[in-house]
Amino acid sequence: MDHVDGNVLAGPLGELFRFDLTTTSGECRHCGDIAVLARAMVYLDPSGYVVRCNSCGEMLMAIVTTEKRTWLDLSGVSGLQIPT
Repeated sequence: MDHVDGNVLAGPLGELFRFDLTTTSGECRHCGDIAVLARAMVYLDPSGYVVRCNSCGEMLMAIVTTEKRTWLDLSGVSGLQIPT
């Protein structure tokens, strides 16, 4: 099977992130709980946010902003249920 480069994702990803992600359900990779992100526990830091599962307390995601870029770590989320 042939492949193309990641630029092909610009359209689909642009469509996915045009809405309020806090209304999206995420599945915790650690405990399997599924809840809207608005229910998560968020810890503020001068450089960004640490988002923890409301059920088990493990990290779901981190958002870190520097002068040059923003980093989004979704390693604690095994999936997002995105409304269509």
